Amino acid sequence: MILLRKLFISQLLCFLTWSLSAQQLQTDLLIIGGGASGTTAGIQAARMGINTTILEETTWLGGMLTSAGVSAIDGNNALPSGLWGEFREQLHQHYGGPKAVATGWVSNTLFEPSVGNNILQQMAAKENNLHIHFNTRWTGVSKQNGKWRVSFIHNNQPGTIEAKILIDATELGDIMAATRTPYSTGMDSRLQTGEAVAPLKANNYIQVLTYVVTLKDYGKNADKTIPRPAGYQPDIFRCCCAGSDPYGSNNGKMNCDFMMQYGKLPNNKYMINWPGCGNDYPLNVIEMNREARTEALKKAKLHTLRYLYYLQTELGYKNLGIADDEYPTDDKLPMIPYYREARRLKGITTLTFNHVAKPFDQPEAYYRTGIAVGDYPIDHHQEKDPAVPKIDFSKAKVPSYNIPLGSLIPAQTEDLIVAEKSISVTNIVNGATRLQPVVLQLGQAAGALAAIALQQQLPPRKVAVRSVQQALLKAGVYLMPYIDVTKENPHFNAIQRIGATGILRGFGVPYTWANQTWFYPQRPISEYEFTQGLLTYYPAARQLTPTGQDLTPAFIVKAFQAAGATGITYEKIADAWQQLQFSTAISDTLSLNREMAAVLTDHFLHPFDIPVTFTGTLQP
Repeated sequence: MILLRKLFISQLLCFLTWSLSAQQLQTDLLIIGGGASGTTAGIQAARMGINTTILEETTWLGGMLTSAGVSAIDGNNALPSGLWGEFREQLHQHYGGPKAVATGWVSNTLFEPSVGNNILQQMAAKENNLHIHFNTRWTGVSKQNGKWRVSFIHNNQPGTIEAKILIDATELGDIMAATRTPYSTGMDSRLQTGEAVAPLKANNYIQVLTYVVTLKDYGKNADKTIPRPAGYQPDIFRCCCAGSDPYGSNNGKMNCDFMMQYGKLPNNKYMINWPGCGNDYPLNVIEMNREARTEALKKAKLHTLRYLYYLQTELGYKNLGIADDEYPTDDKLPMIPYYREARRLKGITTLTFNHVAKPFDQPEAYYRTGIAVGDYPIDHHQEKDPAVPKIDFSKAKVPSYNIPLGSLIPAQTEDLIVAEKSISVTNIVNGATRLQPVVLQLGQAAGALAAIALQQQLPPRKVAVRSVQQALLKAGVYLMPYIDVTKENPHFNAIQRIGATGILRGFGVPYTWANQTWFYPQRPISEYEFTQGLLTYYPAARQLTPTGQDLTPAFIVKAFQAAGATGITYEKIADAWQQLQFSTAISDTLSLNREMAAVLTDHFLHPFDIPVTFTGTLQP
């Protein structure tokens, strides 16, 4: 409580000082939007010593996972990458451990939105290089004399701010549109993307949005029924808990009480974000202006209130009322809706379904340039509109995946980086990359890219991929989505680096709602498998004559020498063995496992240091 009070006073002083000072500001990095990606971009860049400013329209940080009320984390439970992992750890500390946040069956991590906002604000407040201006709405953007110039309104007072690099962390990619950066919306044609699961013809359909409501249990005898909303029709909600139950709790049918446990939060609160016959709402506001959006979103909010009224009157949950201690709004509903889909950047790389499903079989080696990981399946909410072409999700299964750095960089506009849900992916892939943990990581990657670009005085497209990846590894980010090599493993970084070269590859598995990629660190590796991987980086290794026998230190010495490390001997490997923290004693006939092979390759050959392009091609 004391920390929160200090935080409030600090923010108040910031507001007062800023409003009394000249409204023409300067910064090195400007981030528009303090949502999930904007917050982590700001924290990461500030930690790397960059003078960073965030403009945020509300008084909260966190966007979809706080201000929109989607406080049940989808995916990445086994991949606590970077700032997403830090945020989750703070939630565990606040509530009392992992079990205390596993309150609803949709997620392993559920929390009250206000708690999530407080944690993010505390994390941000620790960074002296990060300046956040709340209640600040951008009104225009232009490029002048090599700098971005953004106009804004803060507490009804106009102002401007200049920056060298700009990050679009808005919910819908509005900065892209304002800067005339090319983007796409809607569903792509399979003829254009090569995705067999995409529709034949492109269209403008996007995923439905949801105006979430957070409820609180006021006690079994309480009656918190809201007034009957205008246009209420109970029939459209009757199927909300009549569908099949994927967890088999009620002989294949979903019990309504079980449905309500979907988004049960700590402290007897409930996130109402229910698909199908719930409060999903088909509405595309992407190309509307601000006033038109505000008006259109009233319909989505009204739909949610109708659904709430149905829950209270038809299903008997009158004791569940709108939480009065969550959002600083007059109606106590979230400040913004949950947007599942936005504008999608036309970047220097575009991640498609094929790259996610079979990353090692594509012309582009995007996996080598990964800066964020995800394990959530491709999930589209389109049930409300029968005109939308159906996706056969039985053919859209994917393993866990990583996202290439080039997906954040426009193909044309310089000194702009794109984050949030607006990165360069196809409509199909957006169904997986839109989730909270992934977007938190995308922001962190955007912040690291911007920081290095500023430090090296380069445009983002000229920054070395490996330098960004190395900065992210230092911050505890996963480059590769290995479920069986955690950050606690002393060889985590080495395995991540070798995985990002492709010399030793992971094995992907589509698996229900938490897809997987396994490295199998303890599995023995043959001479042949190791040599085949080595050949992708060192063609001279073709002089080797590998067999199917297990890889040994004696053979790996020959392999390293063939790769050009002529000074490597068995004695040098033996001398480094203890330093490399292997638990098994070395001998020249020891059968090496994949972990040992990866660590030795990283230590003696340093293939990760060989530059790669944004498509993953090696640069001599």
